[in-house]
Order: sequence, then C-alpha cells, then structure tokens
Amino acid sequence: MSNLSFITEEKKEENTDIPLLGLSPKVLKKAALTNYPNPISKTLHSLTDEEKIAKVEKHLREVLEILGLNLEDDSIAHTSYRIAKMYVKEIFSGLNPDNFPSLCFIEDSSVRDSDQMIVIKNISMKSTCEHHFVPMVGHCHVAYIPNKKVIGLSKINRIVRFHCQKPQIQERLTAQIVDTLKTVLDTQDVAVFVKLKHFCVTMRGVEDEQSTTETTLFKGRIKTEPNFRQEFLLKIGSTP
Repeated sequence: MSNLSFITEEKKEENTDIPLLGLSPKVLKKAALTNYPNPISKTLHSLTDEEKIAKVEKHLREVLEILGLNLEDDSIAHTSYRIAKMYVKEIFSGLNPDNFPSLCFIEDSSVRDSDQMIVIKNISMKSTCEHHFVPMVGHCHVAYIPNKKVIGLSKINRIVRFHCQKPQIQERLTAQIVDTLKTVLDTQDVAVFVKLKHFCVTMRGVEDEQSTTETTLFKGRIKTEPNFRQEFLLKIGSTP
C-alpha cells in the first residue's frame, strides 16, 4: 500500500496533511449491533456490569452445589464469582455495545476509484458456542476494497474480537463481521473467511479432535466479479 499513510491515534497530531475521520455515536452503535438477527434480549442493558456479576454469581453457586461441589473448599469457594466476572467483563463483553472499539480512519485521495484490495490475514479468533458454552477457536481472513477511506489495521482485529466476545454460532459471527465492516468502512466490497475448531465437537458428542468448520461471506464486487474473488482466495491460500 505504497500511497497510504497509516497513522495511529497517538501520532495524529504529527500528521496533519491527511484528514483523520471519526464515526458518530449513532454509526458506532449500528456497527456494534449489526442488522443480522441474533438472540440478544432487548432488556440486556437494564443492569450494570456489577449487577449482572452479582446475579450471575448467585445462580452459579446454585449450579455448582447441585453438581455436588463443596463451596466451602478454599480452591472453589470463589469460583462462582470468577466465572461471573469473566462472563460479564471478558468473554461475553461483546454483548454490551458500549464496548465496541473506537475507530478512526484516514481519508486519502489515492484510494478513490481504486481497485486495490486490502487483506488482513490470520486474525486470531476465540469465541463461545452458544449451544454448549464451550470455546470455538481459530482464525479469519478479512478483505475490503476501500471507498475513499481506510482503517488502521489493528482496528479490524478489534472488530473481530468484539463480535467474538458473545455467545455465537459461526455463521452469524461471520455475517456480523461483514455487516460491521460494510457499515464502518462505507463500502459494499467486503470478504470474510473464518476457520474454527469447535470444542462442542472435540470435547463431547462425537469427540472428533481433527475437524474444523469454514465459513465464507463475500459482498459487493468481491462476490460478483470473479477476479476479485479469486484474488482474495489466492491471497489467503485457499483454492478458488
């Protein structure tokens, strides 16, 4: 990307020759929620994080006791709190749209009317299957064709992580990443490839430790024009 000058938020005062664009709160909220159907309750945000942790901990203690664990034992006495805090603050923090990452973009005339494809490969993914609440882990590749603006590379990773941090199914996760990128980048030309190992398959049921699941979603010219689709697949090392 020879003509693009990426700048971090920390260095933006040193680079005043290229406009740095921000997103309105309305657009950020739309990007966080996406238009894709999901099972999130409409009353989700009626509680603070601390209230959620307290309620989750209470019920988890009951679950642990029903399973036959001695909650007076030092090793497990605080497990219900640790799990509740982990759910709310970490692995399910993407349920709260307020945790969507802040985003800035660079507007550069060199990307206008350009067919340049930007590809970010091997983004680590760690999410939770909503059917059994066990991990699904792997990676994804993301591509887009800019429409007047480009995004700092690490922001793509942060968007992926945000959507991973909620109970998910892989098909919806793939679609939510695409939907968000279309919104924040203001472009229809987006592609996402996701490859995950599902622990609900490896740890239980069939207990197949080798299988993985792949999903792809193409939009815009990457979907309709074979040369763009082939370029993306070749760059990520997949067979066209």
